[in-house]
Amino acid sequence: MRVSAEVGERPARGVRGAGGETIRAAVFDLDGTLANTLPPISKLLVKVASEQGCSVTARQAAAAIGRPPGQAFGRLLGRPEEDGRVQAAISRYRELFSYEVLCQGPQLLFPGVTAGLSALRAHGVELAVATSKTTRSAEALLDVMGIRDLVGPVIGQDVVRRGKPHPEMVLRAAGRLGVAPWESAYVGDTVGDMRMAVTARMEPVAVTYGIGTFGELAAVAGTRMCSSFKDVVSVIAAARPRPAAVGAPQQRRR
Repeated sequence: MRVSAEVGERPARGVRGAGGETIRAAVFDLDGTLANTLPPISKLLVKVASEQGCSVTARQAAAAIGRPPGQAFGRLLGRPEEDGRVQAAISRYRELFSYEVLCQGPQLLFPGVTAGLSALRAHGVELAVATSKTTRSAEALLDVMGIRDLVGPVIGQDVVRRGKPHPEMVLRAAGRLGVAPWESAYVGDTVGDMRMAVTARMEPVAVTYGIGTFGELAAVAGTRMCSSFKDVVSVIAAARPRPAAVGAPQQRRR
């Protein structure tokens, strides 16, 4: 699907949520937004980089999280993405991910995520995930945390031509949900996430408990700032669909 065809023409933008009827769908980032995977992933990145002969600090590793694997390890190892050592690091990372990260299961969830997603669905808001992970890895993480059935489509890095911050994956998610981008919100924890949302003409909603600092995230014009997942639910539910839409029969799209 061509991105230009998905964007379309947007109506004149008003104040989002002023009428309490604007946001019909919410697309979520995964790491640092729904899942508190930053500590174990940082530890794993340091370990894999060390196996490739590179000393990486936890801070450097954390800064690489949220990028596609090739970009992350290319940055950490100081080599081109197609370099053999980068490719070997990616393979090793994927090999260890289940043992180092997925094994923690529901403990990886940020507080309030399960209840919050359930509440949004009860409000009639369609839900999806768009992440720099591969779709398979994202599905596995959602499964072990026990929230896969609360969200619909999962769009990973492997099913788009251009990853974050290009808007292709969030536009595809909105298309799968059958909702216009400007009637959707994207919730994430990085400046790239917010810029992607703005480019896609989605409502940018930032959580401040992930990678990005408050100042960095707030610098992206129009971003709604949330210090907890409860705040995310409040922001989106305040701009929920009309009551008629909430009461209509709905099926979760996968």
